[in-house]
This record gives sequence, structure tokens and C-alpha cells, in this order.
Amino acid sequence: MANTYHQVYIQCVFAVKYRKAVLHKDWRSSVFAVLGNLINETGCKTIIVNGVEDHVHCFLSLKPTVSISDLMKSVKAKSSKRINETGLLKERFEWQVGYGVFSYSKSAVKNVYNYIANQEEHHRKKSFKEEYIALLDEFEIPYEDRYLFEDLI
Repeated sequence: MANTYHQVYIQCVFAVKYRKAVLHKDWRSSVFAVLGNLINETGCKTIIVNGVEDHVHCFLSLKPTVSISDLMKSVKAKSSKRINETGLLKERFEWQVGYGVFSYSKSAVKNVYNYIANQEEHHRKKSFKEEYIALLDEFEIPYEDRYLFEDLI
């Protein structure tokens, strides 16, 4: 074939270090915009980025020449740097190590988009930990509870 054709939809989910609720409502949409722009800079296409105080969901179309691990490493590092440079927080900001990544078919795009768009409403009923474990279970991804999150010492 002379060209490369692709359609790869993924959702990446990651938390603030120690799941601290520091992504304040009054400025988190600007942080989510930065995340979306950083994703787009890699050649991938952001569909939606949203979340709540302690975590974020990035839904995107993955470019086949970009590895998920390189994408997440770059997006998390560059966004942390920008958050710290803006002085939005008095303390140093960090994302937690690791992430969850889930793939979807074209037919699921609308449902995943709506789910991510309604994160505040969703988290009135379910904690991030409950949501994350439900995703891992739904996708039949084995895990050990003790390794899911970094906790404060």
C-alpha cells in the first residue's frame, strides 16, 4: 500500500500525584486545553480532555507513528512544567506515575465523549478509584490494588 490509513481511538486516564484534589475548577479548563494542545503537537488528534480535581481523561485519535508511552511521557511532563511555571499552586505540581489507557471502536466515540464531558456529574456518584477500577474490570485488565495509586506516606 502506498499510504497509511488508521483509526485508533484511545482514552488515557491519569491522576494528580497522591490523588490530591488540586485542579481547581476556576482554572482547570485551561490546564485541560494545554493537555489537548500537547496531544495535538504530537500529530495525534484530541477529541476531548476533561476531568475533576484529582484526575483527567484524554480521549484522542492516536497517530500510528506515536507510541502511547511516548505520548503520555511528553504530555504529562510538559503539562506539569507549565502548571508549575504559571504559579497556579503554591506547592510543586506532579502527575502520578503511570496511567490507564483504553481503546475504543468508532461506534463508541460518541458515548465515550459524553462520558468524559460529564465528569463532574459522574463523580458525584462514584469516586475516581471506583471509576478507575470499573474501567480496568470492564476491559479485563488484571491489576493489584496495592499498585493502583501512590498514597501519601
